[in-house]
Parts: sequence; structure tokens; C-alpha cells
Amino acid sequence: MKNSTNGLSAVQILNNLPHRFPMLLVDRVLEIEPGQRVVGIKNVSFNEPFFPGHFPGLPVMPGVLIIESMAQVAAIMMLALPNFKDQIPYLAGMDKVRFRKPVVPGDTLHIEAKLLKIHRAIGRVTIVAHVDGDLVAEAELMFALKNRESQTGEEL
Repeated sequence: MKNSTNGLSAVQILNNLPHRFPMLLVDRVLEIEPGQRVVGIKNVSFNEPFFPGHFPGLPVMPGVLIIESMAQVAAIMMLALPNFKDQIPYLAGMDKVRFRKPVVPGDTLHIEAKLLKIHRAIGRVTIVAHVDGDLVAEAELMFALKNRESQTGEEL
């Protein structure tokens, strides 16, 4: 990954996050400062697999998927550091989560995460999501980074 404020393409995101369709919820990284700050986007379209059931006739992106999208953007920031490059990111906790406005088809989530602290492979970020400049969600997320090879279902 690049160690500058340059962004990442969709292919570069696939090369770094373990997520795949339908759970890959980041389309592009606009800016990245590894281990410090990241800005990414998720384009929300009518083709999302969750819209037919959430809600019929009134499509709204589920809050848990907004949080997942936010967590994936934050994970990209941490996986850009050389010592975490081949790790698997796990969402380990959420605090101060607030949803301010619904996210609907046609919206573009503009997500910005900033690292608050990290100790070994456990960290905390503050993260916000905007649509057209309006705050739609905010949270503090805790994450754990684990070795890919050691994952057998043990505790985080």
C-alpha cells in the first residue's frame, strides 16, 4: 500500500482487505495516512443485496452495514502499516454510535477515520460518515488485528 495521502483503487482495496462481495463495503480510498487517517467512499446503489428486504418500498441501508463500511475504511488505514500488512482486522467494540440520517440508494457515504490510540494489535478510531456534507453516522470503534495463519476461531 502507498504510504502517502494518495488514494487506493478498488483493485488495491481487494488486495488488502479480506472482504469480498457482498461484504466488501468500500469502493475507493481517497486519502490515506497509514496509522493516522483515512478517507474512503461507499457508493450505495439499488443493486445492493439488502435493499429488497430493508425495507420493501422504502429502501434504507441497515445501520449495521453502515458501521461495517466504516470499520472497513478504518481497517484499510491500519493494514497500510508494514507491521499489520498481513493481518485480519476484526471489529472488537463500538462506542458512541449514533445514526443521524437514513442512507438510501444513490447516496455516497464519505467516511473519515482518525486513529485515537493503538497498543500492540488493539486500537481505537473515531469515525464519521457524511452524505452530501450531512453527518449520517458517527462512532468510536475498537479493532483487533490478528495473524491470518493463526485464525481457528479462538477469542480475540
